[in-house]
Amino acid sequence: MDQRTETAPKAAVRQGYMSKNRLAVSLLFMMNGFVTGSWAPKIPEFKDRLGIGESILGLLILIFGVGSLVLMPIAGGFIARIGSEKVVKITAIILSPLLLLLTLVPNVWTAVIGMFLLGGFVGAMDVAMNANAVEVEKSMRRAIMSSCHAYWSLGGLIGAGIGGFLMARFGVLPHAIVVTGLCVAVLAIAWPMMLADQPHPAAAKEKLRLPMTPLPWLIGLMALFSMIPEGAVLDWGALYLRNELGASVELSGFGFAAFSATMAAMRFAGDHVRDRFGATRTLRICTGTALIGMVLAGLAPNAPVAIIGFAIAGIGISNMVPIAFSAGGNMPGLRPGIGLAVATFMGYSGMLFAPSLIGFIAEHSGFAVIFASIPVLFAVVLLLSHHAVHADHGKEH
Repeated sequence: MDQRTETAPKAAVRQGYMSKNRLAVSLLFMMNGFVTGSWAPKIPEFKDRLGIGESILGLLILIFGVGSLVLMPIAGGFIARIGSEKVVKITAIILSPLLLLLTLVPNVWTAVIGMFLLGGFVGAMDVAMNANAVEVEKSMRRAIMSSCHAYWSLGGLIGAGIGGFLMARFGVLPHAIVVTGLCVAVLAIAWPMMLADQPHPAAAKEKLRLPMTPLPWLIGLMALFSMIPEGAVLDWGALYLRNELGASVELSGFGFAAFSATMAAMRFAGDHVRDRFGATRTLRICTGTALIGMVLAGLAPNAPVAIIGFAIAGIGISNMVPIAFSAGGNMPGLRPGIGLAVATFMGYSGMLFAPSLIGFIAEHSGFAVIFASIPVLFAVVLLLSHHAVHADHGKEH
């Protein structure tokens, strides 16, 4: 019998498994984004129900960030021991009812615990699902990370979009129950299709510790400087358009909308671009595009020009973080969970905490100076961009 007739069915079966693995990890990203997006429209009700002011609410949101940064490296350590599949299943199970828990907390002190857990398991699941996406990339020998992050953005959009409608029509508790039920349903669909990535026994017994070589931290710096601008546009873009460029309330919302739209669209296309041009060249093109867009936004004479600048910046920033995460999970001589935990920890710390510092600086300098100065961060990413070669699959590093 011809050898090709024997191997073709096996190849088809293997391709089928890889497609299921990709679908599973995409659903996990969508679920995580959906929980995060569903939380956003609950914030006003959460504040009123607990009878707290903006300052206490700000501290609770900070607790969310602290929870993420505490549990992210712990998740990375467990991934190195038992594999991303088990960690993502455990974290997803725990995450599913946490929005319901926050809907039922009776006072500020229980809210502190709830916010820490929500932030912690959103972050821990984030590390685990990114690590699983890295493993799927390796098995398929092609990039999928950008589209995974696009599914996260899509989940966030769905969560934020239906949240207000459900709460207005049915109430806060039914909304939380629906969110929990949808999370359980998505997890049930993804569960049997997840890629199992058990580590070697010797590696599983290794003592967990932070990497002592500079490479993981340099890639983490790339993630950090790629995510600070994203947080800046998210938290301060509308205020910049409104207060400094005279935009109407309606128009001021288009800054982040344009940024998000181009980012989501380019993330779906990003994997094909990376497979065609390689991670390093793609990162350089994206970083240069983001730099041009942010300079345009910061020096804009009016709101429409700034919105165009934010849209161009979204095109560039879209694939910078996925490439950094892929590189973090593919470093030679380092378990994927450890390298990825460093990249996600540093990246999300920038997105969670830098906007507060930006707000303080902007009180004295204005936001135009901030947005015009952010490209300095992109220049550093360009200097480090050769490390993105570790994001490529099936190539010599």
